[in-house]
Amino acid sequence: MMEVVQLSKLEIGEKGKVVKVNGKGEISRRIRDMGVVPGAFVEVETKATLGDPIEIKVKGYHLILRGNEAAGIEVEKTG
Repeated sequence: MMEVVQLSKLEIGEKGKVVKVNGKGEISRRIRDMGVVPGAFVEVETKATLGDPIEIKVKGYHLILRGNEAAGIEVEKTG
């Protein structure tokens, strides 16, 4: 059984496969343009103390997201 969680809930070092990018408008389009799309694999690199911002690795590069942006991305935990 797959466990789907918000990207913001993953801990440092955990990985997941993007299932859905929620939201509309400029922010969600920008996130998709940077490669965070369904099927992409992501890994949490670092998180600030309170979880905002969060740095992820996607498609070989690093991306920093705000906590609310990461909360809008659903991922299937893979490790």
